[in-house]
Amino acid sequence: MVNFEYIVKDEQGLHARPTGQLVKEAQKLTSKITIFKGDKSADLRRLFGIMSLAVKQNETIRIEVEGEEEKEDALYIKKFLSDNF
Repeated sequence: MVNFEYIVKDEQGLHARPTGQLVKEAQKLTSKITIFKGDKSADLRRLFGIMSLAVKQNETIRIEVEGEEEKEDALYIKKFLSDNF
């Protein structure tokens, strides 16, 4: 299992359009990917679950990646977050 934290820099937080793109990218990967904000969590493949976390600018999220290609998948998601959020 691979974990990493990310501080959301986008002034709108995790908002609908780029979060929808994030979901589509996560669906292409083989690992199970979970996003955490505090004690709440959501499957990174479920848009409404992510949106229910209501992540705002400067908040820290944690991503947990588990699977055969977890290292590569974690790097891919980390890059997507830094490019879009």
